[in-house]
Amino acid sequence: MNLSEMAAIVTGAASGLGEATARHFAGAGAKVTLLDRDSARGSAVAEEIGGHFIETDVTSEASISHAINTALEKMGKITIAVNCAGIADAAKTVGRDGPHPLELFERTIDINLIGTFNVARLGADAMKNNTPDDDGARGVIINTASIAAFDGQKGQTAYAASKGGVVGLCLPMARDLANLGIRVMTIAPGIFMTPMLAGLPEDVQAQLAADVPCPARLGDPAEYARLAGFIVDNGYLNGEVIRIDGALRMR
Repeated sequence: MNLSEMAAIVTGAASGLGEATARHFAGAGAKVTLLDRDSARGSAVAEEIGGHFIETDVTSEASISHAINTALEKMGKITIAVNCAGIADAAKTVGRDGPHPLELFERTIDINLIGTFNVARLGADAMKNNTPDDDGARGVIINTASIAAFDGQKGQTAYAASKGGVVGLCLPMARDLANLGIRVMTIAPGIFMTPMLAGLPEDVQAQLAADVPCPARLGDPAEYARLAGFIVDNGYLNGEVIRIDGALRMR
């Protein structure tokens, strides 16, 4: 699958990993539709890269159905779906103010896990109509987990649970969609310089970077984007989770 011939939808594409992926794909010649709730930033990025933007709520079936139908109208097909939309609010199971707010746990699962599945299932339904290539391939879905799925820290019960769910989706979904020629892969990033981290004090960022064995720095979203592009290009990658974390193992 050559990126220059692909048509992608990318969630969370107004910033961070999603924006970097949209830019990388567009730079390689792919058609790209950006999905995000931030219409101002999303529209600006789409205009810069020659793509399309659709304001989208990944937790809503109606919103994703509309986004996919609109993307099909604008691009003619969808061959790639990349799930980068997510939140990372923190709270301990029992903290100073009492037990973990249930609504925060539900919201995290709703966006990070259910939202990922919502986009993947409806994206796959659109991909099944594509003409297969010589390998029988019709499309690829790339989901975003986190090293927190394996090494969750204090205050990350909701986040780690949601990302652990994304990891758990990967292989059975790949098996479900194999007969349709749709691959499913998951990327588990370490500590990346996304808007969430950019707001932290410089000394905190430096400490986080120092914990990474090699290279001792925060990840660049462009590195995530290049890995996503490699997954698209390498048709034998399927049903696997790839950590991209500089060998970081959280303690």
